[in-house]
Amino acid sequence: MANRRQSIKKIRVDKRRREHNVQVLSELKTVLRKTGQLLVEKNQTGLTEQSKTLFSKLDKAVKKNLLHKNRASRLKSRIQRKINSLKTALKSSK
Repeated sequence: MANRRQSIKKIRVDKRRREHNVQVLSELKTVLRKTGQLLVEKNQTGLTEQSKTLFSKLDKAVKKNLLHKNRASRLKSRIQRKINSLKTALKSSK
């Protein structure tokens, strides 16, 4: 156990921050999973809205240093490529 008041407070603050960070990352994973499901279902209308939320959450996670900027960029790029290929596939089938 820490002896100084500063280190005791630091432990409390770190615990609070960790709980918040875990919650943010959990929400991010949930949105990522839902976006993947919409891609599999080929639901184009819900996909555009869901992708906007996903991109927003990724950017916020990068801003708070919960995610590396290159990883977020890579995820956004991959999702956007899948969305674009889905749109072209749906256009060509009509």
